[in-house]
Amino acid sequence: MAAKKLHLQIKNNRAGEEVFRTTPVLYRAAARRHPEIAGHVRVTIDWDLNNFEQAMGTADALVTWDLPQQDLRRRAPGLKYIHIIGAGVEHLAPFHWLPRGLALCNNSGVHSDKAEDYARMALAMLNNNLPKYVTDQRQKTWRPIFATEIAGKTLAVIGLGAMGGAVARAGKSLGLNVIGLRRSGKPTHLVRQVSPPGKLKQVLKQADFVVLTLPLTLETQGLLDGAALDHMKPGAGLINMGRAGVLDHRALAQRLRNGRLGGAILDVHEAEPLPKSARIWTVPNLILTPHVSSDDDLTYVPRTLDLVFENLGRLLAGKPLRNRVDPSLGY
Repeated sequence: MAAKKLHLQIKNNRAGEEVFRTTPVLYRAAARRHPEIAGHVRVTIDWDLNNFEQAMGTADALVTWDLPQQDLRRRAPGLKYIHIIGAGVEHLAPFHWLPRGLALCNNSGVHSDKAEDYARMALAMLNNNLPKYVTDQRQKTWRPIFATEIAGKTLAVIGLGAMGGAVARAGKSLGLNVIGLRRSGKPTHLVRQVSPPGKLKQVLKQADFVVLTLPLTLETQGLLDGAALDHMKPGAGLINMGRAGVLDHRALAQRLRNGRLGGAILDVHEAEPLPKSARIWTVPNLILTPHVSSDDDLTYVPRTLDLVFENLGRLLAGKPLRNRVDPSLGY
C-alpha cells in the first residue's frame, strides 16, 4: 500500500433521488467494512458543484453521476479514477473529454439482485395477463383471460451484461427456456443459446417473452424498431429494463393497441419523469414503472461504496480496476 492517502471526492446531486446519495454516515459504515483500504483514503463529500474545483485540485478519485468535462486534466491533474453511480454512461458520451489513462468505471453488478427480483415479477405478470387486466380495470370491463403456466416457455434476454445475467437467472428460476443475444456472441452458462446482434430477428421469433437490458450506444439506438417488433411471436410480451432509446415506443404502442403483442412492461422512458402529456400513459396492455427495476433504498449506496473501496484498493496496489468503461464501446 502507498504511504500517501488517496483523496476521494464524492459529488452528490441535490436533484437526484435520495437512494443514490452518499451521506457521511453511509461512508463511515463502508469504511468500517474496508478498514485496511479506508486508512489510506481521505474523503470529501459535497453537493453539486460546491467546492468541486477546489477538490479536483487534489483528488485522486471521484464518485459522481455527472461532472463538468471541459479541460478536465488541467483542473484535476492527479485524478486517476472516476466512478459513475449508475450502470449507464451514455449521458457522458462522446468521451473525447476523458484524458488518456484516466479510468472511468460504472456501477454494473450493483443492481443484479434487485433486477432479478423485478424481472421475476414482470415475467409472471406478463404470463398472467396483468397488463390486460389493468387495461380492463380502467375500462370497468370483466374479461376473463386464462393463462397457461410459465414453465417451459421461452425467454429471450437482449443484452447479457450484469443485468441481463440477473434476468436470465430469474427466467431459469421460473422454469423458462432462456436464450440470449450479446455483442460478442460468446456462450455463457446463464443461457442455453447465445446469438450475436446479427441474429436478433431469429432470436425474437423464438421468444414468448423478450427482456431488453442493453446499454444505450450508437449500435443499440433504436434497435427494437417496428420491423424488429414484427418478428416477435404474436401475443408475446416485452419488458424494457435497460435504456429507453433502444426501443421505438411509438411502434410498440401501435402493436399493443392492435393486439399484435400481448403486453409490455416498461421501466425506462423517453423522458423521466414522464410528463402527464405523454400519450404512452394510456396505451392499452401496458404497465409503466418509474425507473425502479434495479435500484433499492437500502443496499444501493452500500454496494456502490463496496465497489468503490475495492477499486481504491486496486488503485493503491497498481491492479486493473473493476467495471472499467471502454469509451470505444460506450459501456
